[in-house]
Amino acid sequence: MKVSTEWLVDAEGCRPDLLSDIAVIRACCERILCDLSLKTVGEGMLHQFPEPSGITAMYLLTESHLTCHTYPEYGIATFSLCCCRPRPRWEWEEQLRDLLGAEQVSVRSLERGSVVELEPVTSSN
Repeated sequence: MKVSTEWLVDAEGCRPDLLSDIAVIRACCERILCDLSLKTVGEGMLHQFPEPSGITAMYLLTESHLTCHTYPEYGIATFSLCCCRPRPRWEWEEQLRDLLGAEQVSVRSLERGSVVELEPVTSSN
C-alpha cells in the first residue's frame, strides 16, 4: 500500500549568492507550496549558518514536509518533498533554473510504504 510519494531533488551549478540569500530560499520554497496547493502547519522555519552562509529550510505540511538545504560553497541545493496525497510532479528542472540559476537538476521520486497490502492498525482497549 503506497502511503506517500517523496521527491528527492539535487540542484547543481546554482548561483552561490542566491543559495545564501534567505529571502530567495523562502520565496523558492513558498513557490513550491503555492504551485502544488500544499498547506503548512504554522510558519516555515529557516536557519542561516555562518560563512559560507548555507541555509536550512523546513516546512511542516498537513500532509508531510518540505525541506531545503543549500551549500553555496558547492553551488548545490537539495530538496525533499513528501506528500501523503497524490500531487502532480512540480517542474523542478525549469523552476530551479529560473529561481536559483541551476545548471543541472536531478529528480528522484520514491513511493513510500509496503508493497504488501496492509490492514490498518487498530488499538485494543
